[in-house]
Amino acid sequence: MKTITQVADLVFPTRWATFRLLAFEAVYHNKRTGEAETALALILGDIHGTPPLVRIHSQCTTGDVFHSLRCDCHDQLHLALRTIADRGAGVLVYEHQEGRGIGLIEKLRAYQLQDLGLDTVDANIRLGHAVDLRDYALSVDVLRTLKIASLQLMTNNPKKIDAVRLSGIDIVGRVSADVAGTPHCARYLATKRDKLGHFSSLAANPVLASTDTAQSTSIFTAGVAPITSNASTLESQSHFE
Repeated sequence: MKTITQVADLVFPTRWATFRLLAFEAVYHNKRTGEAETALALILGDIHGTPPLVRIHSQCTTGDVFHSLRCDCHDQLHLALRTIADRGAGVLVYEHQEGRGIGLIEKLRAYQLQDLGLDTVDANIRLGHAVDLRDYALSVDVLRTLKIASLQLMTNNPKKIDAVRLSGIDIVGRVSADVAGTPHCARYLATKRDKLGHFSSLAANPVLASTDTAQSTSIFTAGVAPITSNASTLESQSHFE
């Protein structure tokens, strides 16, 4: 059982556009904690006329707030907001599962282990955590609450694709979330690709790969091709003529 409640609705001006911001709380009674979970939805334009661009972004205090170069989260967040603004419509769901679900302090402990040579996956395991503790139940429930039946999903993460599809929402296409890397996050990006199965159209060395914004954000044209039922086939179908 679950209880999801919209707790705020406000005008939210940003450097890219003025969004409508909705805040949600939910309690999932089948989860052990029974604590309320929270998520935000930044909405722009008409999200029902055609399948809107949607980004589910996991909270990253170190990247989103402090602009850490250890990850690509900050740049992915800005890419999503800029792309939604350029299109004039879309939704960014900001969900609070820091550090792939282990929380900020545990993520910082994992960073300490990474400084000693472990990668992001092995550091989580060394601390006794699963590789990725996130679930996207609240994120997809927010999309259902917004009455979104089909969407274009900006993600490189196959788990997000599976979560949205299993919710019954139709994914008509995937938009790459690739951003240029730095020497500080090169190993992190490689680990996401090689151990977590994230899609990437960047070169093997993401630091040397150039990311053209127009190319990254204009993947979809008027003729959007359908997506098959298997997330593993999405990479070959993510660019449409």
